[in-house]
Amino acid sequence: MNRADIDTLKFSCILHDIGKIGIIKEVLNKPGKLNNDEFNIIRLHPALGEQIIEPVAFLQNIKPIVRHHHERFDGRGYPDGPKGEEIPYLSRIIAVADTYDAMTGERPYRPALGTEIALAEIKRCSETQFDPEVVKASLELDHTI
Repeated sequence: MNRADIDTLKFSCILHDIGKIGIIKEVLNKPGKLNNDEFNIIRLHPALGEQIIEPVAFLQNIKPIVRHHHERFDGRGYPDGPKGEEIPYLSRIIAVADTYDAMTGERPYRPALGTEIALAEIKRCSETQFDPEVVKASLELDHTI
């Protein structure tokens, strides 16, 4: 990636979940499993994030990245369902990184998982949930940092 792509990725990583500020805290912080209605509310956050950054001129290039960070490589993601290379490349990177972070961090509904468990799950979901090239590159990283 060139320097501009790296900078775009950095801003996108910082802001990818900004739409969660529009999600009610009872759903966002629920300690148990979400029901279908609650999950549908959570699924709104990528589009809400895009709307929040819409008026900010210097963030226009990250709007599609924020919007599509929960798309799946097999097309079964949200909010729009593109698949494969139809998903912005930087969104595909964030999808893997965000999943790793979610699994290795404490959550209201479960303790943090170990690095090896998280990486095994990401590898298992290569080609369905995640871009296999992004997974391959991610598995080559030093996760002890």
